[in-house]
Amino acid sequence: MLTPDKNGTLLTTIENKIATVQFGHPASNSFPRVLLDRLTNELTFLSDNPEISVIVLKSEGTGAFCAGASFDELLAVSTLEEGTRFFSGFANLINAMRTCKKIIVGRIHGKAVGGGVGIAAACDYALATSESAIKLSELAIGIGPFVIEPAVSRKIGKMAMSEMTLDAHEWKSASWAHQKGLFAKIVNSQEELDKEVVAFSRKLALYNPEALYEIKKVFWEGTAHWDKLLKERAAISGKLVLSDFTKNALIK
Repeated sequence: MLTPDKNGTLLTTIENKIATVQFGHPASNSFPRVLLDRLTNELTFLSDNPEISVIVLKSEGTGAFCAGASFDELLAVSTLEEGTRFFSGFANLINAMRTCKKIIVGRIHGKAVGGGVGIAAACDYALATSESAIKLSELAIGIGPFVIEPAVSRKIGKMAMSEMTLDAHEWKSASWAHQKGLFAKIVNSQEELDKEVVAFSRKLALYNPEALYEIKKVFWEGTAHWDKLLKERAAISGKLVLSDFTKNALIK
């Protein structure tokens, strides 16, 4: 299914029990709310598809993996309700990834910022290249990584999360992300990455689907409260995005 328009693209292909879901947007694969909703709905739909065992999540192109939230939409937010609704898009996506019945393998081919880091963290297993630096720049624009924090902290721990958050202007290398547990493995090129993703997802697809589902539930034990928590976090970001500080920072 290909759904191209000004709000980005979403393409899903299914082969050998593996669903490959690719999202894309001209602005460094950033996410307007419509694209967030499409991806959330697609993962929810695939979760109940008995013909697949594994989902590979990737983005298009050879540049950034994901630049996070759409700055244009953030600038357009004018009420608390609009802000909360926008950030709830990331909350809904992370929760859909968390509760998806399929193992999600992330193909992180390039840099990830903000919400893009959250998406990588919400994957059950993430493979990346040496170019896949990460950054949480939210404090620099007057908000904070509130919605994605639980997913990122779950992977790298609170101390590393704190370091990333306060170093809002600093890129952390792919090696740093690997050492902290965000990436399971890093390779030197996108060609190598594709080979690793294909080989790993094909191995997973040979396993008992029921066993994969049961072990995924074990991986995510203790996160049932995220449905409420992430919505509360979205409200915090929705309030802060209305500040003059944030509006001025987004314009610069």
